[in-house]
Amino acid sequence: MNDSLINQAFKIAKRENRPALLTYTVAGDNTKKKSLEILKSISKYADICELGFPHNTPIADGGQIQTSAYRAIKNGIKINDIFSIVNQFKKSKKDKPIILMGYYNMIYQYKENKFIKKCQKSKVDGLIVVDLPFPENKKFALKCKKNNINFIQLISPTTSKIRMNQIIKSSHDMIYYISMLSTTGGKLKVSPKKILKEYSIIKKLNKSKNVVIGFGITEKTINLLKKADGLVVGSAICKEITNSIKKRQNAVTNVTNVVKRLKNKIK
Repeated sequence: MNDSLINQAFKIAKRENRPALLTYTVAGDNTKKKSLEILKSISKYADICELGFPHNTPIADGGQIQTSAYRAIKNGIKINDIFSIVNQFKKSKKDKPIILMGYYNMIYQYKENKFIKKCQKSKVDGLIVVDLPFPENKKFALKCKKNNINFIQLISPTTSKIRMNQIIKSSHDMIYYISMLSTTGGKLKVSPKKILKEYSIIKKLNKSKNVVIGFGITEKTINLLKKADGLVVGSAICKEITNSIKKRQNAVTNVTNVVKRLKNKIK
């Protein structure tokens, strides 16, 4: 894992003097085929692509992402389908990092070792497991590391300094900072200035770690958070898929335009 694709993506962004852009879409939204097409298309502008497991009892997902997840579940998406989407994607985009984002109970039901092997086989670069916090995730994170998969730790505004230190120490190539205590896609309840202040505290603890900010980032706010190593946009993308379906427009084109505009705002 000495120089993972995730790490390389941050290096490229830093050289270009901008944050890395991370996109989040739900696997299988609104069909397997469509979700792969969207992924391939937005990867032209995104530095790292996050792909979410559709889940029927999401913890922190706001309405936009839930809607995406319900659509995917309705269309019968299974864990193996998600791996096949990644597999297909990596055939033409082998250098683009892919992070799977989901919930531990799905991994547990699938069986941990089988899941990690499958990640390896389909060339998954990283994992975010929303409901497996530190230190409960230590063993699993180690298994990931042994298989060259980045386990991505989460830090929130309520994480204490002591805990933050421990999380950063045990983290791999990327840390995800949840900017506010709400579900995703909510209005930015905290000023970008305050978010960056919190963010700089995390960065000061270890300058060499890549820390991204997620939650509440839209075309309106992204430019104000440009100082971060990376910025994650999910709900704005899921919303665009929903709107395109409602209007019977081409989701691939529309979503790609959103991601392109986001990228232009942080250049």
